[in-house]
Amino acid sequence: MTMIPLPQVSQVAQTIQLALAPVFLLAGIGAFLNVCVSRLARIIDRARAVEDWVLSTRGKEHDRMVSEIRVLDRRMSVVNGAIFLSVASACAVCLVVILLFAGNLFNAHLGTPIAILFSLAMMLQAAAFGTFIQEIRLASRTIHIRNEVLYHQVEEEEAA
Repeated sequence: MTMIPLPQVSQVAQTIQLALAPVFLLAGIGAFLNVCVSRLARIIDRARAVEDWVLSTRGKEHDRMVSEIRVLDRRMSVVNGAIFLSVASACAVCLVVILLFAGNLFNAHLGTPIAILFSLAMMLQAAAFGTFIQEIRLASRTIHIRNEVLYHQVEEEEAA
């Protein structure tokens, strides 16, 4: 039975240095997740307010609110997709760090799996960013000031 030699402090320090870049990446992914979760919370708050209006209004205003709540529902799904992709990316980065240490500890050649996992993490995060852009575009297409409000303000100023 052969014993696995224990890594020297210098080897561990070198592995920690190698793992720093993925750890900083995790911090960036965490910040992005914070933005996504904040947007999701705002969408949910708006959806709850619109739900109350849908249940209490009729006519043209009711139809407008129903349309808005459908868009809010779509936005929630899109943001959830971005969150899922980012969390999957973060998990892949964590596996990269684990494999870096495992490769060092067991003197294993794990360069290929590490490169594949890191590439996968980047693809997942790129997909998350793309999904986030989709949500931003959905929001910007649906958020506008209605003409009745704009022209009502102008009419009040002219009457004064």
